[in-house]
Amino acid sequence: MSGGTAIDKAIATVLLIIGGVIVSLAIFNGLYPAIQQSSSAITSATSKVSDRIESRIEIIQVGENGTSDVHIWVKNVGTSDIDSVSRSDIFFGPDDDFYRVDYGGPATPYWDYQLEGGYSEWSQTVTCKITVHLASPPSADTYLVKVVIPNGIYDSTTFSVD
Repeated sequence: MSGGTAIDKAIATVLLIIGGVIVSLAIFNGLYPAIQQSSSAITSATSKVSDRIESRIEIIQVGENGTSDVHIWVKNVGTSDIDSVSRSDIFFGPDDDFYRVDYGGPATPYWDYQLEGGYSEWSQTVTCKITVHLASPPSADTYLVKVVIPNGIYDSTTFSVD
């Protein structure tokens, strides 16, 4: 009788071990994709935060020369390159009535850019000359200029036309 109990205990132990392995595999297969997805989301968020921390611009000069063009010089003072300059947002206009200016023409107003010094990438310390093409020369007033690069980092300033 004691032999049958030992065999029953062994069978029960083997069945419990098999059941434990199956439950462990089921839990692992259910949780692993969620853990992978969370890890990917955290990595992506960390990358975006890092990009924002390393990006910085500064408007160093704004001027007009009596024509319908306004020139804005913006320096990359951050530690990362700024990609897709044309996807930046430029806001321009009188301090109390500014608007977003579209990139490219031909209908005014529009803006375009040129990287100073013959550079092909807007990397650290490179200055970007943005030209806002207006339908007519700006009248005497105080104007707002705001430059927002694609990752949301921005700088703004005001200037006066006499």
